[in-house]
Amino acid sequence: MKFSEKWLRSWVNPALDSVALSEQLSMAGLEVDSIDAVAEDFSAVVVGEVIACGPHPDADKLQVTKVDIGADEPVDIVCGAPNCRLGLKVAVATVGAVLPGDFKIKKAKLRGQPSHGMLCSNSELGLSDDHDGIIELPADAPVGMDYRDYLELNDVTLDVDLTPNRADCLGIRGIAREVGVLNRLTVTEPAMAPVTVTHDQERAVILAAPAACPRYLGRIVRDLNVQAESPLWLRERLRRSGVRSIDPVVDVTNYVLLELGHPMHAFDNAKLEGAVQVRMATAGEQLTLLDGNQVTLTDDVLVIADEAKALAMAGIFGGADSGVTNTTTDVFLESAFFAPAAIAGRARRFGLHTDASHRYERGVDPELQRTAMERATALLIEICGGEAGPIVEALSPEHLPQAAQIVLRKARLAKVLGISIAAAEVTDILTRLGFAVEEDADAWQVTVPTFRFDMAIEEDLIEEVARIYGYHRIQAAAPAAQLRMIARQEGKLSAVSLKRTLIDRGYQEAITYSFVDPKHQAMLFDDVAALTLPHPISVEMSSMRVSLWPGLVGAVAHNQKRQQQSLAFCETGLRFIPAEDAENGVRQQPMIAGIRAGKAHPEHWSDGERAVDFYDLKGDVEALLAMTGAAGEFRFVADQHPALHPGQTAAVFRGDKRIGYLGAIHPQFEKKLGLNGRTYVFELELDGLVNRAVPEAQAVSKYPSIRRDLAIVVKQSIAAGEILAAIENIGVNHLVGLNLFDVYQGAGVAEGHRSLALSMTLQHAERTLEEQEINAAVAAVVDMLTSEFGATLRE
Repeated sequence: MKFSEKWLRSWVNPALDSVALSEQLSMAGLEVDSIDAVAEDFSAVVVGEVIACGPHPDADKLQVTKVDIGADEPVDIVCGAPNCRLGLKVAVATVGAVLPGDFKIKKAKLRGQPSHGMLCSNSELGLSDDHDGIIELPADAPVGMDYRDYLELNDVTLDVDLTPNRADCLGIRGIAREVGVLNRLTVTEPAMAPVTVTHDQERAVILAAPAACPRYLGRIVRDLNVQAESPLWLRERLRRSGVRSIDPVVDVTNYVLLELGHPMHAFDNAKLEGAVQVRMATAGEQLTLLDGNQVTLTDDVLVIADEAKALAMAGIFGGADSGVTNTTTDVFLESAFFAPAAIAGRARRFGLHTDASHRYERGVDPELQRTAMERATALLIEICGGEAGPIVEALSPEHLPQAAQIVLRKARLAKVLGISIAAAEVTDILTRLGFAVEEDADAWQVTVPTFRFDMAIEEDLIEEVARIYGYHRIQAAAPAAQLRMIARQEGKLSAVSLKRTLIDRGYQEAITYSFVDPKHQAMLFDDVAALTLPHPISVEMSSMRVSLWPGLVGAVAHNQKRQQQSLAFCETGLRFIPAEDAENGVRQQPMIAGIRAGKAHPEHWSDGERAVDFYDLKGDVEALLAMTGAAGEFRFVADQHPALHPGQTAAVFRGDKRIGYLGAIHPQFEKKLGLNGRTYVFELELDGLVNRAVPEAQAVSKYPSIRRDLAIVVKQSIAAGEILAAIENIGVNHLVGLNLFDVYQGAGVAEGHRSLALSMTLQHAERTLEEQEINAAVAAVVDMLTSEFGATLRE
């Protein structure tokens, strides 16, 4: 919104200079982008009157004039402008004047005739690009007056960059209201009394789309002289607002738009046929716009039409077939309220952006139409003469915006702002902003004015109070926050810590969909009936996962196709198992899963290459189990799983409860799943891992530890883990360490058997162990292994 400061000060005049005024507006949320002078620097230019004018004796295109500039004698000036004539009031640059561009006026002779000055055009004074002729001033312009003072050119234009919610300030009236509120000043509006109706001619208006246009006012103003010239004061205010003067009718509608923030349009009444209709366009309907372009309308575009044709795109652009021309004598003035939703986006669709659409998209006061009509009519008759007819109004009250009712709580206002503002001051601020306010003990009941489309909730009112009160008056204060220890159970492991352990071992965290391909899932879990989604994203994502494996397998296959040779992913998430005893028939279990494929580690000169194997994965799982501080409670048991290799599958138990599986993907599924080579997976229930044994501090023994090694021969079918668990369970006195350090098969060991080398470390906390105690402990272990596993000592 660009406007003249002097125009604003004719409404409200605060005791602030231009810079302070712009800062005040910016702090109130109306950011001023620039302050620009309305005219370039020039001096010694005065109002003059041509009192003699004749042809130059030696030049066909020059005239010799005498110009009265209010001095003792008229001055001789040679002029080449075609519009120079006797009696014309002009802008005269006298001898010694300095014009824009540091152009100095001196006494001179042009083709032998003296010239003591220059008659100026607008372009020579830097006021516009118009250089077709010299400036023609009104007949009442005072001769001898400084031209800058006459036009009040010691003025600036303020360019305010408004946010989309402040459509109420897209006019001088709205800006003046804000300045008045900020400075506690009364705003003096120009007189806008109703115009006297002098004829009864009218045109009916039909609202065929009341939701899009609930209010439409029309008036016929006839016997206009559209050849009249807009007064200089009006043209100057338009120029300083960045609007070019065209003709009186267009100038008046543009002026009302800038003054009140309300768009208007004028039709040539002689070109209208029958009643004016406000309707939606017919799909494919053609309309030639004022700029000559023809557009094809769609059925969601609101148009103004008569009984025969479309006349204009409502709130956006007028049509050429009904536009005002030099021969127009009667106009039909339009002043309407169009719903923002009916206008928004339509202009951009057709490559248009007009001042009218800019305002209608953001919202125009639905109570302003009659005021705008009376203001425009009065200005038209003042400039062009003519007679005003009655105003015809078509109205659909139920479709007009309703005034919002908002409750502003005093406690809420103080809490959000962090300060306490006197209730009387809050009431005063809201009242001066145009709100209707009723105060009670705890709150204000506020009725929002029709021009504030942006007011809907309590926080909107708090913002209004804060910006008018002044953000600079709200002191910054650091928030008071008490440090409080977060309650944390030391005996619980978090999923994050478990994932971090895997990440430290080279895994990368993956996040896959809970929806998986039903074919792949049925392949891996043919014994589980998965849940099928009624409205899936796609066929490949139509089943709820019963395991995290399908998603991880897909991630590995995706990466293998991109030449990734060493892959390790982990994920935590829910699996969804149908269960009648669960809520909604689905048991949602939190799980942690991992997958490894390709090389066990990146290629290196010191270690060669090795493919990942079952024991790599088992080591990763053991690292997770070790975090519980109760690794002895877990055991790995050879088992079967439909998705896994029958010879490389183990179930993981904690006590007597199975909490998961690990193993290699069954070879028959590898190609079907897009896998390249052997792939190993594990999946554990998080609930089986989260309980951790809290370590207890105890003194370190000062006495020596004793190691005894045993080499036993057992059947190959007996798992070493079962043997180690059995030794720990018999409770050997003072056993502090147990380790399997060698496995042997070959010469000296019977076929179907293997040799296991075990080390046992014994230590007493308070004394040195006796030899007989050590021998007794070893004997107890040997006896148990012999009786339970049929083990023999290797010779």
